[in-house]
Amino acid sequence: MSLLTPDTGLLFWMLVSFGIVFLVLAKFGFPIITKMVEDRKQYVESALDAAKEAKLQLENVKTEGAKILAEARNKEMQLLKAGAEMRDKMIEESKHLAQIEADKMIQEARILIHKEKESAIKDIKKQVAVLSVDIAEKVLRKKLDNQPAQMELVDKLLDELIIRN
Repeated sequence: MSLLTPDTGLLFWMLVSFGIVFLVLAKFGFPIITKMVEDRKQYVESALDAAKEAKLQLENVKTEGAKILAEARNKEMQLLKAGAEMRDKMIEESKHLAQIEADKMIQEARILIHKEKESAIKDIKKQVAVLSVDIAEKVLRKKLDNQPAQMELVDKLLDELIIRN
């Protein structure tokens, strides 16, 4: 028997034992192995589907987050704008109220000045009148030292009053 050529008997028994092992494996082993491979295939596919779903959800979360962020920025801008408008409005109202108050104070000051001016004018007129009377009295005393000059002055004044009326 040579090493490279097997005997027919050995070849026969090898084929028989291979056939028995193949039949046992075909009956019991291959279905379990193919079932395990199929289960593994389904598990991998379901994991891939779950990964795709997770990826889609992540993209949705990202887009929704971007929308929420944009909306928050928009609201922030609106609040800032409203705050600025309110500030400007309050400043304008304050200016307006200050202007009204200033006008009122100026008007009161003008009235006070006018009253003080009238009071001063009356006081000056009063002092002028008193001084005039004093001066006239002194002048008349010197002029009217004699009786005929007094009578002449009284007649002249009566004539002027009659002519005026």
